[in-house]
Amino acid sequence: MTEQAQRRPGPLRTLGLVAAVSLVAAGAATGTARAADEPLPVTITGEDRVDLSLGSGNGDPTEPQVDLRLDVPGEEHEGDGDIPAVFNGEYTIRIDATALEGVASVDLPCDVDGLVATCTGGELYAGQQYNRLGGIRLDIDDDSEAGDSGSIEVTGAGEGLEFTPLTVDVLVGGPEFVNRKLSLPEDYRAGETYKAPLGLRNAGDMPAEGAVLRFHGSRGVFFPDSYGNCAYSEVTTGPLLYQGTDVVCVFPDGIAAGAAYTTAEPLKVNTADFALRDIFTYSFTAVAPDEAAGLLAAKDYRRGNGADLALKQVSDADPADYARYAELDLPTTNTYDLELTGASLDAAAGETVTAEIGFRNNGPAWISALRSGGESFSFTVQAPDGATVTKVPQKCREITLPDGGGKGYRCFVSTPLLEDAEFTYPFELRVDRVVENARGRVALPESHDPAESDLENNSAWIVLNGPDGQTDGGTGQNGGGTPSASPSPSSSSGPGQGGTSGSGTGGTSGGGVQGGLASTGAGGTVLIGGAALLALGLGAGATVLLRRRAPRTGGAVA
Repeated sequence: MTEQAQRRPGPLRTLGLVAAVSLVAAGAATGTARAADEPLPVTITGEDRVDLSLGSGNGDPTEPQVDLRLDVPGEEHEGDGDIPAVFNGEYTIRIDATALEGVASVDLPCDVDGLVATCTGGELYAGQQYNRLGGIRLDIDDDSEAGDSGSIEVTGAGEGLEFTPLTVDVLVGGPEFVNRKLSLPEDYRAGETYKAPLGLRNAGDMPAEGAVLRFHGSRGVFFPDSYGNCAYSEVTTGPLLYQGTDVVCVFPDGIAAGAAYTTAEPLKVNTADFALRDIFTYSFTAVAPDEAAGLLAAKDYRRGNGADLALKQVSDADPADYARYAELDLPTTNTYDLELTGASLDAAAGETVTAEIGFRNNGPAWISALRSGGESFSFTVQAPDGATVTKVPQKCREITLPDGGGKGYRCFVSTPLLEDAEFTYPFELRVDRVVENARGRVALPESHDPAESDLENNSAWIVLNGPDGQTDGGTGQNGGGTPSASPSPSSSSGPGQGGTSGSGTGGTSGGGVQGGLASTGAGGTVLIGGAALLALGLGAGATVLLRRRAPRTGGAVA
């Protein structure tokens, strides 16, 4: 069976109610746009080429090299709750690897009979996130020899569906490219240009007919040059995790076995003023000349209009300077400033008032959280003495505060978080009895991230019937309630964690990959694949105010 979408009841975690309804409506519109007699187009996706090494290993033996999914037209669902299907009906996917007999060993998903597997399903969802078939693992065996090749054919069938098949080409002992390692100058700052010395070494047993260079920069990274043998795709909308620039460059000349090459000039990598722990990564792979034209003409990519980027061979390359992956987090020196603001209210016994708790990022940096995949962090709220919380924002839940702090509330903030994000969390309080200068503490967990520039504004107070209306700043000695550490990823994250960029009530400017808030869970050290997800959905219970900066200049030119 295919790995279908998880359907979980409960509140939407990452989209406001309005946004969620809009997505459902958009999905419905997509479904009704097709004529009843037109089949639904479904594209089988996955890696279309696997090169197996005879000597240097083929990665983690438990990890597949091919991740098979079905891509279905429509807006992909983001958030929790029921995921609407765009198709209901039986379909079958056939994975035929018989051409690899004597070439390589194959581990297939679903129901396997020899070198053929069959996957079945009954529902399809928009996009491909929730339409995963499974992974294909390939390894060399005793019969594998340099130059052996074959392919895997993946086809589909189902009434009312039209499948675009996938062919996965496999080559044993062919060209094997490793990439020159990168290192960032210690004094590199946001807004500056890093000149990246890109290079490759063919550690394989055979020459390559040509090479392809792919490089990527996350939202705070852009590339000022426009090379004629490169094509550029810049994503500036949708989930922040996936925003950024992707570039593919083609080099048609042969790459000799055992030889090393470098680009004729360093690649200029610029960062925006808000960049912090953004990701730049690149890799070279082998390509045949007949594949090159198609890469540069790919959908959503624009061809560069400058001179070509060239490769030149180097004779003194040290194999220790090359690795399978080459990437950097840049810059690491920028700062952000999270600030909480409380509220000062006067009320008599029996009255109900609303405390507007404020949260904002004063920048200048965003919190990318790219390497943790957009994990949430949190802050705690305690009601003043004599008052009862009668209504809480959607992104908050009741907890027991540690160290005898009593009942309180934990409120969640999704990442990535924009450099100018600003939210309001309205708590409705009923005054049961009047206590002069009653105070309830609002606090972020203790931060050990050197990128946070001001820790003094990480706590504030809700004050009822106070003498002076002062609510913000300092940890104070009254009001109690020690902030607790943020939840683990399993308790705060899930499908669609984070959101999309944009503005308006019920959305957020935050949502994404390493970095920030080391003690709150918004940081991390493991790179996610691909990757981009954020908008903190506060729903009708919270007001979200977003201020987006003017678009940066100098991005990739096409």
